[in-house]
Amino acid sequence: MHSIGEMARDSGLSVSALRFYDRAGVLVPAWVDPVSGYRWYDPEQCDEARLLARLRRAGMPLADIRLVLAGWSSADTDLVRGLLQAHLHRLERGLSDARGEFSALRAALDHRENPMTSSLRTATARLSVSAPELAAALDAVRFAASTDPELPMLGGVLFDLDGEDLRLVATDRYRMAVARARTAGHGAGRAQVTVPLPLADAMRALLGGEEPVRLTLDGHRVALETGDRQAAGQCLDHDFPDYRRLVHLPTGRRTLVDVAAFRKSLATGPVRASEVRKQDGTAYDLSVLQVADDGTVTVCEDGDDDRDHIAVNREFLLQALTAGARAELILEFGASTAPLVIRRPDDEDTLSLLMPVRLED
Repeated sequence: MHSIGEMARDSGLSVSALRFYDRAGVLVPAWVDPVSGYRWYDPEQCDEARLLARLRRAGMPLADIRLVLAGWSSADTDLVRGLLQAHLHRLERGLSDARGEFSALRAALDHRENPMTSSLRTATARLSVSAPELAAALDAVRFAASTDPELPMLGGVLFDLDGEDLRLVATDRYRMAVARARTAGHGAGRAQVTVPLPLADAMRALLGGEEPVRLTLDGHRVALETGDRQAAGQCLDHDFPDYRRLVHLPTGRRTLVDVAAFRKSLATGPVRASEVRKQDGTAYDLSVLQVADDGTVTVCEDGDDDRDHIAVNREFLLQALTAGARAELILEFGASTAPLVIRRPDDEDTLSLLMPVRLED
């Protein structure tokens, strides 16, 4: 007999997915321990699990998967071939429809003008900013920047200047970080540039002193000067997403955590079997969190799948805690489908958002 962990490793399905398919009656364990509830599988079921994983990656509905598995076990090849062919035709029709919709969207984008964004990117601003504050802001957001070549508009740090407030923003879709630094010398008006990551890193390397530095944004070029040293270059020629729409979330349950203790519980606590991100095939470990009535945050044991728990990429959460740069941080929990928000108690405008991961396949 194979344990559920062994079945997950050998089949490519996660432990949580195997539990889901058991509850759905798609792949039922050969035996369940009546005392512990632990699931055990016959070795022959591993082939079925691998087949199930392939069908789910191909997007086949569960109702059809049940029939495919039944036909597979009974060697009813005509049934299996018919179901596979029907699903392939559905995918082809869906792809054709999607191509048509995307073609219409691209045409709409080609004809759409955004005067506000254009004016923000071409506005010129010269200002003074505290070197320690700018360094801290870069450190707080750098971890969330994207390195995906398919999304070049996310491959940098947004510098969003509004009056005397400078906000730095980075996102890779799965997480987002926002930090603020105060400025002087700019006054009213708003300007935005997206600084490529190599240039942002070069700027950070100059921010070792305590004196204010000079920052110039002109829409196409950005320059940071300190003393006789300068880091300057072209900005990304892409519009950054409107991050302000993404940070307005319903108020969730808030709790203050000791970062050192929480990091230890994450590093040594249970994790789910590695999930694989569908967009890029990247494997990662999940930590599943719950909040008690007294505000205590617990890393759940494998098998604890309450709907109110939130699952997040453990590495991303550890990076966000480091970027928070405080001994204590506020964790804000909404619904299990809402982002986990990490805030500083003394500066709630500096925050990180982590997108949750569905536990059930």
